[in-house]
Amino acid sequence: MQKIQLTWLRKNLFNSWYNSLLTILCLLLIIQFIRKFVWWTIAEAQWQVVQVNLPLFLVGRFPQTSYWRLWIVLGIITFLIVITWSVFITQKNLIKHKFINLLVPWLAPTWLLSCPLILWFMGGGLGLQSISTNLWNGLILTLLMAVISIVISFPLGILLALGRTSNLFIIRWFSILYIEIIRGLPLIGILFIAQVMLPLFLPTELRLDRLIRGIAGLVLFSTAYMAENVRGGLQSIPREQIEAAKALGLPTPLVIILVVLPQALRAVIPAIVGQFIGLLKDTSLLSLVGLVELTGMSRSILAQPQFIGRYAEVYIFVGLLYWVFCYSMSLASRRLEKQLIN
Repeated sequence: MQKIQLTWLRKNLFNSWYNSLLTILCLLLIIQFIRKFVWWTIAEAQWQVVQVNLPLFLVGRFPQTSYWRLWIVLGIITFLIVITWSVFITQKNLIKHKFINLLVPWLAPTWLLSCPLILWFMGGGLGLQSISTNLWNGLILTLLMAVISIVISFPLGILLALGRTSNLFIIRWFSILYIEIIRGLPLIGILFIAQVMLPLFLPTELRLDRLIRGIAGLVLFSTAYMAENVRGGLQSIPREQIEAAKALGLPTPLVIILVVLPQALRAVIPAIVGQFIGLLKDTSLLSLVGLVELTGMSRSILAQPQFIGRYAEVYIFVGLLYWVFCYSMSLASRRLEKQLIN
């Protein structure tokens, strides 16, 4: 093993005098950067800005007496994630397989129903004290917006992808126009359109909350890209499989649900998860339309007189939070791929 590693180093990093020199210079720069960064982290950085404002980073101005609501919401989302994961990686145990099969038809409706239920519960449903969405800040708002937008945009993206490949002229061209128009607009523009123009298309007595309009903007944007990712998977399915399924007497809806979609989605798991990760990071733009998510809360904390100028500490901590969630999604997608392949 050691011999193989030495051979690889000699072949890729020290195969000529200039590659050897470049390798040594890069190593010196990396070591110097690490040394200075470690020294700054230990001796110079003022991490009190994170310690003092940790509740603001995580839950913003959400009332402390109602933190139990957040724990319930976290429990609901965790439970749904575990059930969804079990559906995809279920083993060939017959009893477990039958139990999971009973849950499959209810999985998507449950996810969709959980979105308005969570918003209603956090806002003051079930006779609880009303909590304005202006107090929903920080990491909890970032995750909430990302999860709800993912849950809604995923099935809509599948429908758009199927619509773009449909033989019906109106459905196909509507899907094409929507996808191409939305993909030609920047996300920040769509967020401003959702905040300013969306109420113009609704009755005057119906006033959407700023948070709902933010979700609408993210969903409109993400759905178009999700549709193209799914369409790539649909194109990878051989035509012969569809014809064989129809020859067995399966109607077209069942062919799509049982034959086409499982294989298509499996083929584009990396692209879909990449879209989910991008959507999580895109929530940082919500601060530009008045929603104080994690990035917006960071700017509010930096405005505190005792922490003015502590940009490095704040944004390193924020970047670490984003990295943890993004890498967790990437790691989960890789494990899911391995399970489905095996």
